[in-house]
Amino acid sequence: MPYYVFKMSSPEGMELVKNLELVSEFETYKQAKQFARQKRSEIAEGENYSIKMMFAENQLLAEEQLLEHRDKPVMMEHEK
Repeated sequence: MPYYVFKMSSPEGMELVKNLELVSEFETYKQAKQFARQKRSEIAEGENYSIKMMFAENQLLAEEQLLEHRDKPVMMEHEK
């Protein structure tokens, strides 16, 4: 299964709406991780997007996983 690297952005004031743009696709984790780190380092201050990497069977499943709403994890008292 390939690794997909996406540029993810949200319109101002609409954090629940996410726009995804496929940047690249890789067969190995190492290549995808290296590419994602490079792209993250190129983000200028004030830019309103992030670079996300997803492992999935196809591009559609990767996009669905990234668009899935996830609740923030609950921190336990001993984790603070």
